[in-house]
This record gives sequence, C-alpha cells and structure tokens, in this order.
Amino acid sequence: MPSIFDYSSPAIAVDLAMLCVHGGALRCVVMRRADGVEMGGDWALPGGFVHRDGSLDDTVKRVLHDKTGISNAPFEQLATYGVPGRDPRGHVISVVYLAIMPSEVLIKGVEANPELRLARVNVDWPGETGGAAQALDDTGVPMRLAFDHADILGDMVKRLRGKLDYTPIGFQFLPARFTLRDVQEVHEAILGQGLTKPAFRRKLLDRHALRATGVRETGGAFRPAELYELSQDQEE
Repeated sequence: MPSIFDYSSPAIAVDLAMLCVHGGALRCVVMRRADGVEMGGDWALPGGFVHRDGSLDDTVKRVLHDKTGISNAPFEQLATYGVPGRDPRGHVISVVYLAIMPSEVLIKGVEANPELRLARVNVDWPGETGGAAQALDDTGVPMRLAFDHADILGDMVKRLRGKLDYTPIGFQFLPARFTLRDVQEVHEAILGQGLTKPAFRRKLLDRHALRATGVRETGGAFRPAELYELSQDQEE
C-alpha cells in the first residue's frame, strides 16, 4: 500500500474574501503586498499559510486577527483553488473563505490599518460564464491583484448574482434593520444596473418575508423611510 509520504505535499493557504456594499458599489478588502513585483500584483486578499498541525478554522482566525484586526466576521467556505502555477512560489492550494458584512464594520477595520483598502469590485465585466473581475481604487483606476485573486473576485460576483433573487444573501450586507431603499441599493450594486423601484419592491416582498417595524430611520439624506426586519425563518 502506498504511503502518504510517497506523494508530494503542496502548501495549503487560506484567503479571506470580505465583502460589503458602500457608496453604491460592491467592495472587497484587499491588502498591500510588499513583494508585488514577484507575485504579479501589488494587492491581494488577506491570506496566510496553514501551519503544521493547524486547522483551516485556526488559520482563518489567525489571518483575520493578524492581518486585518477585524473581529467576528461570519466566514463560510467559498471554493478551493489549486491550479499549479497560480502562485509563483510553488504549488499552493488556497481555500477561500467568504464573509459578507455591513459596510460600517469593514470601513472601521480598513481605516485602522494603512495596509488595507476597501476596493471597488468592477461588476461591469463580461465574466458571467467565468473570468476575472477588476478591483478599482477610489479614482476608478484598476488595482493589480496578485495570484489568481482577480478570478476569485469574478467567482464571488457570480455566486452573489446566482443567489440574490432566491436566497436572503443580499440582506447579509445590511444591519438588522433596514429600509427597502437600502435593499435595492445592495441589489443594484451587485447586479451593476439600476432597478425600477415599484417592480423591485413587489418582487422583493413576494420572495422574502419582511416585517415592518413601525420605526422610521433618522439622520438620513432622504425622507425618513420605515425600517424593516428579515423574518427569522428567512435568515440563512
């Protein structure tokens, strides 16, 4: 019987895809890389290698703490990437974890760490059947992403679009209480197009169990709108 030591052992890494909607755009946390020339890009998703005898969950917690300073992010596994050559240092398999969060949490973390940026994900790209998506800085200039992280961004957008209509995934971008306008802004940011308000709201209320709270928002630039909550049986 072959021994496990008869096989080569690729390195295992974890990368963290942390998304929010801010300023009408889908955004992702990226981290500056000092070795950008060698890695093919100056920016990348925060990540790190799995230590010997360490678990994937332990690595997620370590990378989150050491490289972002953000706590209590609700991660779930997105996909695994292991094509040889994706990392110029050698054969590295990366397990990507996805966290969708309200923008306030990520903005606070990014502002506290000069190595982080909240990049805008370009959702206006011909990648519906596969392909990379660009990360843009605040002026709209593309940011060079290392490794295959542009492909990972494209996969994330496709995942969001595929689940947006039929699951409550869009509400993960919002606080516990939100306006219907907030929900529409999330959908528009992910889809990359404007939506007609009456038709969108009919569809939204038909597909998701929302509860009106009787409370109105305060301090906004718009006429105060009623706040809603997602019914517990609709939460993922």
